[in-house]
Amino acid sequence: MAHLAQPAQPADPAATRAGDQESLRLRAAVRALPVARETPRGYDRDRFEHWVDADHDCQDTREEVLVAESRVPVDGCTITTGEWYSWYDGATWTDPSDVDIDHLVPLKEAWDSGARGWDDAARERFANDLDDPRTLVAVTDNVNQSKGDRDVAEWLPDHHECRYVRQWVAVKLRFGLAADRTEHSALVRGARDCPNRVVDFVRVPPPGT
Repeated sequence: MAHLAQPAQPADPAATRAGDQESLRLRAAVRALPVARETPRGYDRDRFEHWVDADHDCQDTREEVLVAESRVPVDGCTITTGEWYSWYDGATWTDPSDVDIDHLVPLKEAWDSGARGWDDAARERFANDLDDPRTLVAVTDNVNQSKGDRDVAEWLPDHHECRYVRQWVAVKLRFGLAADRTEHSALVRGARDCPNRVVDFVRVPPPGT
C-alpha cells in the first residue's frame, strides 16, 4: 500500500523552541507563516543599526559577508579584491565596489512585518545576522538597488526564483515575521511552482529574552 509523503517535521514539540532547528517542506513552511496586515508607519533605516563589528575583529558585517561568500580566499579589515557570484543575476565580480550586501528580506519589509515592535537590539541582530547565510546575500549592486524594499509579490530575481522563495520563507520564519495577504498569495504560488524541498531554519529568541 502506498504511503503519502508527509512534510518534514521536528522530531518532537521541544524542537519548536528558539535556538533549535526546524524543518518543513516548502509548502508547509509557507502555511506556517503568520498572515497579517503590514504596519508601515514610522520606518527609519537608522532604527536598524547595521554593518557593525560585533566580534571586534576589525571586519564589519559587510566585510564578513564578502569574506564568507568570496570564491577565492580574502582577508583584511577592508576587502579590496575577491570573486563573488551574484546568484540573483548570474554575474561574477572581482571588485567589491560592484557588490552590495542585500538584506534578502529588506529592512523596511521587516519593519512592516513585525520588527516595528522589536527593541533596538533585536533590530540590530536582524540587520547583521551572520548566523544564517540566507539573511544577507552578496549580489550585483544595481540589481539590489532595483529590488529596493519590494517583497516577493513585487520582485523576484531573474535567476533562481525558487531559491529566493525558499530563503525568503526561511528568514521570515527565523525572525517570526508575518506576511501580508498579497505577499502570502505570491508565496503560495511560488511554492506550488517550485520543488517542495525541505526548508531548515532556526528561530531566534523573541526580543527581550
